[in-house]
Amino acid sequence: MAINYSEKIPNNVDLSGNKSLQRALEHWQPGFLNWWSEMGPDESSNIDVYLRTAISVEPKGWAHFDYVKMQDYRWGIFLAPANPERKINFGEHAGEPAWQEVPGEYRSTLRRIIVTQGDTEPASVEQQRHLGLTCPSLYDLRNLFQVNVEEGRHLWAMVYLLHAHFGRDGREEGEALLARRSGDADNPRILTAFNEKTPDWLSFFMFTFITDRDGKYQLAALAESGFDPLARTCRFMLTEEAHHMFVGESGIARIIARTCDAMKEHKTEDAAKLRALGVIDLPTLQKYLNFHYSVTADLFGSEISSNAASFYANGLKGRFEETKLADDHKLHGSEYPYMEVVGGQIVTKHAPALTALNERLRDDWVADVQSGISRWNKIPEKAGIAFRFTLPHKGFHRRIGLFTEHHISPDGNILSEAEWTRSHASWLPTEEDRAYVCSLMGRVAEHGKFANWIAPPARGINNQPADFEYVRFN
Repeated sequence: MAINYSEKIPNNVDLSGNKSLQRALEHWQPGFLNWWSEMGPDESSNIDVYLRTAISVEPKGWAHFDYVKMQDYRWGIFLAPANPERKINFGEHAGEPAWQEVPGEYRSTLRRIIVTQGDTEPASVEQQRHLGLTCPSLYDLRNLFQVNVEEGRHLWAMVYLLHAHFGRDGREEGEALLARRSGDADNPRILTAFNEKTPDWLSFFMFTFITDRDGKYQLAALAESGFDPLARTCRFMLTEEAHHMFVGESGIARIIARTCDAMKEHKTEDAAKLRALGVIDLPTLQKYLNFHYSVTADLFGSEISSNAASFYANGLKGRFEETKLADDHKLHGSEYPYMEVVGGQIVTKHAPALTALNERLRDDWVADVQSGISRWNKIPEKAGIAFRFTLPHKGFHRRIGLFTEHHISPDGNILSEAEWTRSHASWLPTEEDRAYVCSLMGRVAEHGKFANWIAPPARGINNQPADFEYVRFN
């Protein structure tokens, strides 16, 4: 399915055939561009960036790479190809034809799901808007901008659904998506993690590795939806999301590699000595991992959730790779394990699988994050360094769910308030840690150069060399 770039709003949904919808979205577009100008990447308007732009939604040959001025990027509306025979694959409506229009009884619930997902997209752009001023290389600056423009396009994807299927309510929600601001005291973004600051590139890489991976699993669950326009929208968003996770995982891997090189060269594991050399010691990387992992774990919601059960039973949101799972896809009588604190001990219990769907999706995400951690650990292993990264216990530093009222150590021990107070600085970034990382964030914008604290990539983007001129300043 080719994308029509001859129109004011590029699309593959025949927008020109629905004049009222076209007018509504063209009315929204100036507000989006104003938001981008105000809250998008700082000082990015007069540079040419080597960006990919979607030209098709087919699996192969879907992206075109060329230099683009940021404000001229062609944001648009792209849905994965339709399957006229598609059925709803789970819940009480399993076997029925997928819905092309919103069922009246699920209207408010679907709107809330779409708005919550849509709100994360501009939020991440706002969180990252200052990072270009401290980029470690032009390669990394280009990757940041690619993530930013695609998050902007994902906002368009959700706003299209709101405008196309929810009438006046949808148009009002689309305006509200441009009005909220990440971290704003009076009108913050909906989810807590998207109100956290992203003050440095280590935080950015952790966010794109860990929190964008949450996005992968949320989008994959929505890509199973019985509401076909939502499913098709999310399927194509997943194609773009893969690069965002690559940016994070490879970014951290390059930081680890640079630190391991310094450890070997100077024969030291001493954090103070490594900091004096201008690299990020591995224990500090572990602290940032602990923080971003725990904050993101909360995004999946409570372990036991009647809302999640309702979403599934009603055919609105499925499980990860629903059609590959070998069960009845209704979950009647099925159970799923979860953990909670009982009598001062962490115990495993079983709940109806329908109400434990958040926990199942979180477990899928945990396994995927662990795979990335295992790849990271090959770097110090190859260098002969004993340090290994580990994921903390799922109850560590939680603010949502069954562990909220408890202090859990990374290795899964229940702590008193006093014990937590004494020890948490060993597990989470301190102000001193954050100040040190921020002190490294000086902009490197010279062609082919990289900051001292990060290694160059093994290869570039789109088969270009690592020292390719990814950004041109005018």
